[in-house]
Amino acid sequence: MGRVRIVLLASGSGTLTQAVIDAFAGSGEVDSRRGGNAAGVEIAAIGSDGPGAGVLERARAAGIPDFVVSPRDCADREEWNRRLRETVASYAPDWVVSAGFMRILGPEFIAAFPDRIINTHPALLPAFPGAHGVRDALAHGVRITGGTIHLVDTGVDTGPIITQFAVPVADDDTEESVHERIKTRERAELVALLTHLADHDLEIDGRQVRGYVTSAGDR
Repeated sequence: MGRVRIVLLASGSGTLTQAVIDAFAGSGEVDSRRGGNAAGVEIAAIGSDGPGAGVLERARAAGIPDFVVSPRDCADREEWNRRLRETVASYAPDWVVSAGFMRILGPEFIAAFPDRIINTHPALLPAFPGAHGVRDALAHGVRITGGTIHLVDTGVDTGPIITQFAVPVADDDTEESVHERIKTRERAELVALLTHLADHDLEIDGRQVRGYVTSAGDR
């Protein structure tokens, strides 16, 4: 069994982060010397871009180190990206997971963790990128939408796709009901991927990502 260290980044209440905590932090006490759980995934730290983010309380309740790098405390975007990069790097992660992190990461940050940043998106990319994937999909009249887990590059939701899952859209669905259905699957898919990464790496060839087939939910 391998060991993999992750740093989670989130901006809001942290429901996706909580799923990762529940899967890998066990009783809430993380032993950084031994990985903290049988799955081999250590949550090294949880970070946010705002001191009031609910995800920070989740981290503290689980006994996981947390940090904040707020744009308000930085002179410009470049300083924010530099401080975020230095803070994340101080935890020596194998993977950085953007779990509802509502900031665009800069090129210098991405270059510091090449092909090691994972993002989740509530649509079937490359369709409907950006901050309103569910709303845009419904406005387009799709009958099937879903979620994507992908690597982060310097574009917005343009990185190589690791895995995707489909979610049907009913006539009486709303943005909120579809988004909740996607988030339920997203939690299971992310936990399954991280479990896989404890023992296996991904094979990346340009835009193709090989070496992973999800075991979460129905295909």
